[in-house]
Amino acid sequence: MRRATAVMAVAALAVTACSAAEPQLRWGPCEPYARGSLEKQLYADPSFDCARLTVPLDYARPSGRTVTLGLLRHRATDTAHRVGSLVLDPGGPGGSGMTAAATLVKPAGQLAARFDFVGFDPRGVHASEPRITCRSDAEQDADRASDAESDRSPAGVAKQLAEARAYGASCAKNTGADVLAHIGTREVVRDVDALRSALGEEKLTYLGYSYGTQIGSSYAEAYPDKVRAMILDGVIDPAQDLPQTLVAQTAGFQDAFTQFARWCAKQPSCPLTGDATTAFQRLARPLVISKAPALPGRTLSFEDAVTATNAALYSRDNWPVLLRGLQELTHGQGSTLLDLADNYYERDPDGHYSGAIDAYFAVRCVDYDRVTDRATIDSAHRQMLTNAPFLDGGSPDTSELDVCSTWPVPPTSRTHRLSAPEPSKVLVVSTTHDPATPYRQGAAVAKALRAPLLTFDGTQHAAFLRGNACVDRIAAEYLVTTVARDSRCG
Repeated sequence: MRRATAVMAVAALAVTACSAAEPQLRWGPCEPYARGSLEKQLYADPSFDCARLTVPLDYARPSGRTVTLGLLRHRATDTAHRVGSLVLDPGGPGGSGMTAAATLVKPAGQLAARFDFVGFDPRGVHASEPRITCRSDAEQDADRASDAESDRSPAGVAKQLAEARAYGASCAKNTGADVLAHIGTREVVRDVDALRSALGEEKLTYLGYSYGTQIGSSYAEAYPDKVRAMILDGVIDPAQDLPQTLVAQTAGFQDAFTQFARWCAKQPSCPLTGDATTAFQRLARPLVISKAPALPGRTLSFEDAVTATNAALYSRDNWPVLLRGLQELTHGQGSTLLDLADNYYERDPDGHYSGAIDAYFAVRCVDYDRVTDRATIDSAHRQMLTNAPFLDGGSPDTSELDVCSTWPVPPTSRTHRLSAPEPSKVLVVSTTHDPATPYRQGAAVAKALRAPLLTFDGTQHAAFLRGNACVDRIAAEYLVTTVARDSRCG
């Protein structure tokens, strides 16, 4: 579901090491790992070095086929007071931990002096090999430009289901069904422990955002005695199934949209006059019938307008850009909104996609129980549009659940409640108006893990190293000392 992809953004088995031999890392220049113009610029910095970690595709067959994970490291600059390695993942699924590490070193300040920052691209993602590939760049463009989901007739819904099956088949053909079967959080948790060992760390120090929190909480369940310190920021609650997650997220995005609309009303020429949802629909809904001219040779669809809006709601820093985009749309022009959507989908100016969206579906479809009951699907969609009426395009909007219900490999993880026999070495960070991972999810995970909760009063997705000095101070002190308590920042 393209719309739910814009709205969105596990049980891990306790295991023993797959081999007595520790994997060796050969660090070197990062330029060969870059896949796009941003990465080429970032990875040229000589303070970064990169490596590949080789792990089994199937941990049940450790001597069989292998895959590699891309790693980027920034060494601690204060070697006399170095604490260890901080492993981080930015979420997605499909986000690059290598890029995240490269961009977070500067805002981390003194934390980067005490820790080696190590970002990893999870299996199938970005620089890791093989990479998940489902559609070509041209096919991704065509899918985004289409508003076929707005056809609510039986024939239209049947066509969406057929396209979902074709998408899964294309993923299996281009990536390999064996890779798709071993791409989920279950395997990534094993990979993280292999990485911990390869870095020479007795225990893991970890920072996970969004989907990275699902990796982290699963690791904490599987290896509770190997966690030194762990920050989970923008938390996914594994006790929620896929429909529950999407329903909760739509409420989160409507909440963030309301916050944006209140800010917008105080700006000159805000187009969201009167009822903000009605005003947005008045601007965006016509795109279902007639797309707006945008970047050279391209147009803005309704789906991309919604994607752009949701993407901008992730951070207040993007609100002025969203305002400009909506102002342009009042004049029938969609370039700014299309650019926002391109950034969300990780499409570069040359028209190449990073593969993040394909990775998103591949991981989600094995991380959640399948939903095939049409009544359950329809009920979830009604709740989603009730929670977030600004998203309504007049369509049944069923394709994401159909993608996973017809996925070519079975799920490898199950919805479950986290459990912690004793207080965990985890700090949970949750934002009161987080659009993608609502606050109550973080509170629930903190309670389940018996972990302290750092509450940030704000409107954005995740908070640590995102510009709030209070959050940064508390979380950084925790990573150094492993001591934290319930706290709040505004």
